[in-house]
Amino acid sequence: MIREWVYGRQAVREVLRAGRRSVFLLRLAESARTQGTLEEILALARRKNLRVEKVPPGALDTLGGNHQGVAVQAGEYPLAPIEDILARSESAGSEALLLILDQIQDPQNLASLLRTAEAAGVDGVILPLRRAAGVTPAVVNASAGAVEHLAIAQANLSQAIEEIKRRGIWVAGLDADPAGESLLDADLTGPLALVIGGEGEGLRPLVRRSCDRLVRLPMRGRIESLNAAAAGSIGLYLVLQQRRPRKTA
Repeated sequence: MIREWVYGRQAVREVLRAGRRSVFLLRLAESARTQGTLEEILALARRKNLRVEKVPPGALDTLGGNHQGVAVQAGEYPLAPIEDILARSESAGSEALLLILDQIQDPQNLASLLRTAEAAGVDGVILPLRRAAGVTPAVVNASAGAVEHLAIAQANLSQAIEEIKRRGIWVAGLDADPAGESLLDADLTGPLALVIGGEGEGLRPLVRRSCDRLVRLPMRGRIESLNAAAAGSIGLYLVLQQRRPRKTA
């Protein structure tokens, strides 16, 4: 079994809370004050009978600059089968919401999008098979552990999009093309998959052609576009805004 070190207080806590991975060892800096989140982590470790090892603070420095005095050795991140995500979206019916990320290469952008996706309650996230950032310990850390509660699959995106459409889910590609429909005017209700392109080039041509429609964020300032993480996060919450229950008089 592949093992990796997940570090950072929020990330470690969510690994233990989610319970989706095997865990083997918790390392805690000797100087760390066991209160707040660290106290929660230790309580979770006790419930799992997880061995706790206290180490000098410098012993964790090789893991990452934001270890915050704690790390857990865990099994590899559990990617979900694409069929599980599609089944989950079918169960969600008209509220189905998927996020498809087309070659996001910056781990920080990926982490931000995954954290927003979890907060927005997406049914699943689909990543490409290659040429994109993966769910590494650095991404787990930067997402504050949100990825531990997400269903994330890897697939050929064009094939996945075609299957998603066959299951009655509309696919909208978020693109900077001025010919696209403004997200402020678009109907985002009903089952939907939102596709976000990679940094710099945006959606690849084949992925763009596979989408049912293209949507864009209206830009009123002097810059031409937002980065992938900002644009995708805004897009997800515009979807939620349209889906919220309307107040009745």
